[in-house]
Amino acid sequence: MNTEKVKSYLYVAVIVGVLAMGYAAISAAGTYGNAVQPSSYRSFSVTADGKAIGVPDVAAFTFSVVTEGGKDLGSLQTQNTTAMNKAIDFVKSEGVDAKDIQTSGYAINPRYQYSNCGMYAGTVCPPPQIVGYTVTQNVSVKVRDFSKIGDILSGVVANGANTVSSLNFTIDDPTAVQAVARAQAIQKAEAQAEAIAQEAGFTVGRLLSINEYNNTPQPVYAMNEMAMKSVAGAAAPSPTIEAGSEEVHVAVTLQYEIK
Repeated sequence: MNTEKVKSYLYVAVIVGVLAMGYAAISAAGTYGNAVQPSSYRSFSVTADGKAIGVPDVAAFTFSVVTEGGKDLGSLQTQNTTAMNKAIDFVKSEGVDAKDIQTSGYAINPRYQYSNCGMYAGTVCPPPQIVGYTVTQNVSVKVRDFSKIGDILSGVVANGANTVSSLNFTIDDPTAVQAVARAQAIQKAEAQAEAIAQEAGFTVGRLLSINEYNNTPQPVYAMNEMAMKSVAGAAAPSPTIEAGSEEVHVAVTLQYEIK
């Protein structure tokens, strides 16, 4: 066999080897793509909602002490702190744990006096003058013994608070209720998927993905400043507070392979 023929055989062998490796690479890439995105062009999704009823076990509200006065800021802060400490001590005396009492805001705002000289043309007006300050402190409270809610709402006002607001009821740990709602949502979605497949003439394949969305609305009970002052000033009975119930919603989207 001459040299030219040997070279020809070697050239053909190299070409065949390259083609074989190329085919193997393409095949491997296709296998990898199917593993990463199974049936990416042969799938469908269904969404369903489930709900469960839970009974709130935590009542949360905010109370504030607002102290307004002159320029002696130190005196105003002392008055505000004294009143707030008295209100907090009362809340603790009603059995509320310290971990359920949180300072949620503290603000000092100046009050200005403005000149009306601007009504006269050509008059140069002096800058606004600070005539006093307002000190505001807010505290958020969680009450777990619902039998004491009314007394606490009235009591904080009698013990120094100016306002009580944003009373709402919630479930401290909604995990169990969410599990019931989730199971209902998945059951609905599975039934929906089978119905769609039957109508469209295909078979439901593997579950490819699942996404969950939670929506837990909170009922709110609010008592404004005037109402609370009336309760405290007239020594009226404590308000009766009803926690009611709470709907917990869970929505799921299931993506299935089409077979």
